Amino acid sequence: MSHHYFGNDHWKPTAPGLKTVEDALEMRRRIFMAFEAAEKETDVDRRRAWLTFVIVGGGPTGVELAGAIAELAFNTLKRDFRTIDTTETQILLLEGLDRILPPYPPELSAKAETYLNRLGVTVQTKTMVTDISDHTVTFKRDGQMEHVAARTILWAAGVKASAMGKVLADRTGASLDRVGRVMVEPDLSIPNHPNIFVIGDLANFAHQGDKPLPGVAPVAVQEGEYVARLVKKRLKGETLAPFTYADAGSLAVIGQNAAVVDLGFVKLTGAIAWLAWVFVHIYYLIEFDNKLIVMLQWGWNYFTRNRGARLITGEASLIQIEQDANGEYRTPAGNESAVEV
Repeated sequence: MSHHYFGNDHWKPTAPGLKTVEDALEMRRRIFMAFEAAEKETDVDRRRAWLTFVIVGGGPTGVELAGAIAELAFNTLKRDFRTIDTTETQILLLEGLDRILPPYPPELSAKAETYLNRLGVTVQTKTMVTDISDHTVTFKRDGQMEHVAARTILWAAGVKASAMGKVLADRTGASLDRVGRVMVEPDLSIPNHPNIFVIGDLANFAHQGDKPLPGVAPVAVQEGEYVARLVKKRLKGETLAPFTYADAGSLAVIGQNAAVVDLGFVKLTGAIAWLAWVFVHIYYLIEFDNKLIVMLQWGWNYFTRNRGARLITGEASLIQIEQDANGEYRTPAGNESAVEV
């Protein structure tokens, strides 16, 4: 899967998404650079723009990003600067639908919004972004057009399938949905091609419930296990019942001691949900050593509120920043470094 800008791919350089480790590092760099640039900025309006963060999309990724930035601004970094007050940071979470976390039950969406508000995040639903340019986000809300100057814009609004979907469609005649996923049979094969299987993010499995299965890791794992069993059965001349996904629940973390969990038979919020999220993530790590190390590190961070070394890497690091004649910060070409802040 890759980021889906709904026909506005030119927004990508300004509003990066989060799908890979490299994406995460780039987001991390931009977030820390924003605070450093604000510290050096003397113009009030430009400083405010550096301290404004806009996250487009109120799904699990957008909610977790907003919560993480809020904890940085209002807790972790608030004593790290001499000129700026990081608690003046403005964090906007924009969602086009009528609530954040649309796949979750309404009561969990409402609880998540409450937690975000407590952290200092401004949640705006029924808000459609119409333009991103010149470090300004333009959006329509309640029939009115609004503009927000922000130097850090993060995209969490949509995904589209791998280009492999189109290749399969061209070669096999398979149908694709609007984001490029392959429509599969109940056994995850392509129509008229029983020996070609599509699983995970690339598959549109619409044979269970009133909407396709989500493109998340638990679905992909179960689909992979099913296809492996099916292949073994076929080699023995046997058959296997159609695939059925066993939903173990959904989890979204908002901040420390704040999360929402939907396990189907029970819904959890707050500290209990946060602990459930922690233990689920540790449980699925490979090898006992990894689980122990992560558990100790997370425990240390929890009690000390330490977020590790705050390093800025890449071309726009602190030492390399210069101001041009218009007061804009720029980086001399070819310079790369890593700076501890």
